[in-house]
Amino acid sequence: MERLAARGVPAVNIFVPRRREYDLTTESGASRLYAEAFAGNKADVVLHMAAEVGGIGANLANPGRYFYANMAMAMHLIERARLDGLVERGGKFVQVGTICAYPKHTPVPFREEELWNGYPEETNAPYGVAKKAAWQMLDAYKLQYNMKSAYVLPVNLYGPWDNFDLKSSHVIPALVRKCVEATRLGESRIVCWGTGLASREFLYVDDAAEGVLRAAEVMDEPTPINLGASFEITIRDLVGLIVRLSGFKGEVVWDPAKPDGQPRRCLDTTRAKKLLGWEAKMRFEEGLMRTIEWYREHGSTR
Repeated sequence: MERLAARGVPAVNIFVPRRREYDLTTESGASRLYAEAFAGNKADVVLHMAAEVGGIGANLANPGRYFYANMAMAMHLIERARLDGLVERGGKFVQVGTICAYPKHTPVPFREEELWNGYPEETNAPYGVAKKAAWQMLDAYKLQYNMKSAYVLPVNLYGPWDNFDLKSSHVIPALVRKCVEATRLGESRIVCWGTGLASREFLYVDDAAEGVLRAAEVMDEPTPINLGASFEITIRDLVGLIVRLSGFKGEVVWDPAKPDGQPRRCLDTTRAKKLLGWEAKMRFEEGLMRTIEWYREHGSTR
């Protein structure tokens, strides 16, 4: 919303559906969205960023639901956009995919050409396959209906307004919450999943938003495009960094009985630079501090 406003898009021209009003996992919910958005006026661009998603624990607990919900949302929103006349208006459908779609042992850095060269990491597979299927649906709709579209794959996101629920959050918000709350309550230790040896790459939310909008502006076909910061950090080093930045003074205990997830993640963002003229700007430590400070101010009320 902030990035659209900075581009001069009036708020009255933006419609953001909320789950409590539109259940997009159902055909009726998606159909009603297109019928009611903008008081009957038609959408020029659909940015499909909705997802049911979480960290490793949430993925293990909800594989069926995560596949169904993400597959259903993409299918209903893309098909209803076609029926609503998006193609005839020259409009565009932008799908946000996921790095979980990559094979478990993808060579690092991940290149888009590797997307079909193996099966995803098991805990991520239902979610990742559903999001990858949405890309194929857009490719098919481009071939048959000439629907304009774009498809981006952001790496793990973080920043203000993240989901800090320990049952469903990703690693950075979970660690931020654990460290800040442990400090506030005077607790002597925090527990972290796995061995800490897996590596991840992280993209700040503002950079991700800019990448999505650049794809909407310049792409007309669903060529998969990585959005990342082109670096990786082990989970063990990440924990140490968040511990230091948050001021937590206690012990970090690792639970190796819990899964690590995909062994490594780091993206090749050459295609994003070439096709979108985009690259990440936020320094990692600064982004983490902004996230920690935001949680300190707002997190306990969410």
